[in-house]
Amino acid sequence: MRPARRDDYPIRHQWAVSPAGRLMLRSLAAPQVPSTLGSMNAGPSLSLAEWTVLALISEHPTHGFAIAQLTAPDGEVGRIWQIPRPVIYRAIGRLEEAELVAPQAVEPGRGPQRTIYAVAPAGRRAAAAWLDTPVDHIRDVRSQLLIKLALLDRGGTDPTGLLRRQKAILQPIASAIATERPQRKGFDATLLAWRRATAAATISFLDDITPSCASRA
Repeated sequence: MRPARRDDYPIRHQWAVSPAGRLMLRSLAAPQVPSTLGSMNAGPSLSLAEWTVLALISEHPTHGFAIAQLTAPDGEVGRIWQIPRPVIYRAIGRLEEAELVAPQAVEPGRGPQRTIYAVAPAGRRAAAAWLDTPVDHIRDVRSQLLIKLALLDRGGTDPTGLLRRQKAILQPIASAIATERPQRKGFDATLLAWRRATAAATISFLDDITPSCASRA
């Protein structure tokens, strides 16, 4: 048996990556942060927590700790929808990345150094549009619509127009649910009964508060 020679093994080439290639690979691997969160025509794509934080900063420059107090379980906004403190700070970071808010100053004093954020013009426009937009689903009334109404009340804004447009959107949905018939017995009938009751209660709720809101104007 002859000894193995170098020619018996496949040739393995070693390739070197150029500096330009390294930069390209690095850019492909790095996460891309958009300058805005979603299309500005349709509004930024934000979570309910992020919209709430943006609207609160739109009221006046503030810091995360003050917002966390408002959204705590016993806070003015938190009694409607609680937002944990870590979520508040993540929301501020995402809003800053989207150029909807910007750091303005650091709170003076001997206590913790808290960064005060102010809303950017694009953030103010986005918050105002969101507050004036009805929700699409009956299930969102308990969370999104109630928060919008609370924030509008904090700003002294009359919500009558919003409430009327909200009923115009949800009334056909409630009417359609009222005419539905369960396909099967058992839990299907139970679920449909729940949907009917919830839809009817939502329309009644909108009817009840719209005149009172209009009388305060």
